[in-house]
This record gives sequence, structure tokens and C-alpha cells, in this order.
Amino acid sequence: MAEFVEKYINPFTDYGFKKLFGEELNKDLLLDFLNELLKEEQGQIKDLTYLKTENLGATDIDRKAIFDLYCENERGEKFIVELQKSKQNFFKDRTVYYSTFPIREQAKRANWNYELKAVYTIAILDFVFDADKNEPNKFRYDVKLKDIETNKIFYDKLMFIYLEMPKFNKSVDELETRFDKWLYVIKNLNKLERVPEKLREQIFDKLFETAEIAKFTQDQVLSYEDSLKYYRDLKNSLDTAREEGEIKTKIEMAVEMLKANEPIDKIIKYSGLSEDEINSL
Repeated sequence: MAEFVEKYINPFTDYGFKKLFGEELNKDLLLDFLNELLKEEQGQIKDLTYLKTENLGATDIDRKAIFDLYCENERGEKFIVELQKSKQNFFKDRTVYYSTFPIREQAKRANWNYELKAVYTIAILDFVFDADKNEPNKFRYDVKLKDIETNKIFYDKLMFIYLEMPKFNKSVDELETRFDKWLYVIKNLNKLERVPEKLREQIFDKLFETAEIAKFTQDQVLSYEDSLKYYRDLKNSLDTAREEGEIKTKIEMAVEMLKANEPIDKIIKYSGLSEDEINSL
């Protein structure tokens, strides 16, 4: 069996996320997480049913829409849970588009009178939207249709929740609510070597037991290895692109300052480049 540095799986891998939240055996984990996330909206969700994640739409484009998790509660309300590892152009558009499938599905019922059950789209993000970078302490965004003038909710059956996980920086000692604990586990699970005392609750005991790599079968290990490799390759590519982008910005700044005949020490200070790097320009 392969050797891993981490004791627990990474929830931001496709395999890790679906192992924890997408298996019938672990449905209580997803149920508890959604109850904490939506308790002000939902009250108490008593049961969940997993639905097909492949959308059987009318066109080829529709059929390519595959949700990470798609489920329904006992009241017939739908939940799409998406994990997004990297920044993607038009990701918000994608989540809005995905929400239309559960809406259209309801129209297939006989004698339908246009009454809709609520649809919730939850996006767990391993990045921060550019528009949100000036709000470092706000990691949760709850979006509904509302009237702009009165600020009153116009329609409460369509809701989008975005969780920007890089902004959640509470230490284990700072965790106050059950929801805090969930976010901490999702963000830090693969970095932990043991279960923190503050997380010694039945639901988290099960999560840690499910996430322990040493308890996996050989096939599970191989599947997780593939998923982890893809995740690491993606992160490395993004880090490289980000670094190259930052260097390009520094060079452009230095060139403009050279054109303006700014002193070398000022260019070093503002561009972050070394004297040799500036001279080479």
C-alpha cells in the first residue's frame, strides 16, 4: 500500500470530497453539514436522498452538466453542492446555470401548477473571487433575489451560498459554533495528525475515521492517489501561473519607472526586483 505523509484525506480532492459527503454510508455527515449551513433557512433537514449527478437534459450541452453532489430532502427541496478547486471564468454563471436543472425537472410532473420547491446551490471554493478580495474577513456569501430599492427578498426559493475557504483562518481554539468546526475540518483535515479535543463529537469522530487513509482498501488508495495527483498538479500549475504573473507585473513597473528616469533605489523599492534584474532590463 502506498505511503502518505498525511494521515487523513484531502477534502479538496474529488475522491476525498465524495468519500466524505457523497456516499450513502456517510450521508449523516452531509446532513449535519447542511443543517449547520442552512439552519436559519431550513430549520431541520431530517433526511436526504442522493440523486443522479449526471444531468439528463434535452441537449448534449445539458448532459455535460455534472454536479459534484445532488440531493433532495424530505420536502422535495433540491441541493447542489459543488467543490471548486481553482478560479474559473464565469463560475458564478455556471452555478446559476446548474440551478436551472432542478427547476426544469419539476415541470415534468403531471398537472404541474408552476409551484416550485426550493433549490439551494452551495459552492465550497478553494479560492477567492477577485471582487471579494477587499473583504478579507467575509468568507460566506448568501445570495437571493431581492428588490434593489427596498432590499426585501423578492423570491426565497432560489439561494446560492459561496464559501471562500482561504478566508476562513480560525484556529482550533477560536472555533465557537458547530459550523465553525465544519469549516475548520474541511480546510485543515489533511494537515491534522490527530483529532483535536475541541472536535471530539460523534459526527466528527465518524468523519475522521472515514478519512483515515490507513483504513482504505488497496483500490481506494489507488483511486485517492489519482485524485490527489490531479489536485497537486492543478495547484502547482496555478502557483506557477500566479508567480509568472507577479513577475511580469514587477517587470512592467520597473520598465515604466526606467522610462521616467526614476532613481535605481526607488525602482528597487517599488518593483521588488534586484539591482541586477533591473540593469538587465
